[in-house]
This record gives sequence, C-alpha cells and structure tokens, in this order.
Amino acid sequence: MLEYKGYLGKIEYSEDDEVLHGRLEFIRDLVTYEGTDAKSLKAAFHEAVDDYIAFCEAEG
Repeated sequence: MLEYKGYLGKIEYSEDDEVLHGRLEFIRDLVTYEGTDAKSLKAAFHEAVDDYIAFCEAEG
C-alpha cells in the first residue's frame, strides 16, 4: 500500500504489460495510476492524489 496526504493506494503488477498500477482505496470515485517502476508509480500516485484533492475542492 502507498500512503500520501491521508489517502491509500493499492499496488498491482501486470505481467502482460510489465507495468505497476493501482487505484485509490476507500473513496467513491475511481482514481487510477501506473508506472514502469517503483519511482514512477509513486510519482503517479502522488499526482493522482493531488488531482483528486483539486477535483474535490472544485466540486465542493
């Protein structure tokens, strides 16, 4: 599991695509992220969380 700003993210690996991917857990919306290695996955996760927070603030 990844954690950032109070959000948790699941991590999975796709052998077919050779990609790490995941989604935010415990929220109503579907927010996903992916990366080719641990560093890029973590960066994508942080970006997904920041984008989700901005979306929630804009929607009220």
